[in-house]
Amino acid sequence: MLEKVKLAIPVTTDAYDSDLQDLIDAAKLDLTETAGIVLPDPLDALAERAIITYCKMHFLSVSDKEYDRICTAYDKQKAQLMCAHNYIGGVQP
Repeated sequence: MLEKVKLAIPVTTDAYDSDLQDLIDAAKLDLTETAGIVLPDPLDALAERAIITYCKMHFLSVSDKEYDRICTAYDKQKAQLMCAHNYIGGVQP
């Protein structure tokens, strides 16, 4: 997951690996503990996209308008996962 986040941001150095891994872990906790989403193992494309968006939201230095756009995108992705039957109550595909 770390490499996918680094490509999406984009970051080419390993200097931020620890920070990015912390954001990945925080995104997973936000999705599972805060939103009650059951993440598949291995992660699928929808879960990965939400995690990547969370990392962009918290890592990139962007304008307030751009931050709001990324935050809205993450909130929508999280809401979609919360409504999808594959991510609720332990039902896995």
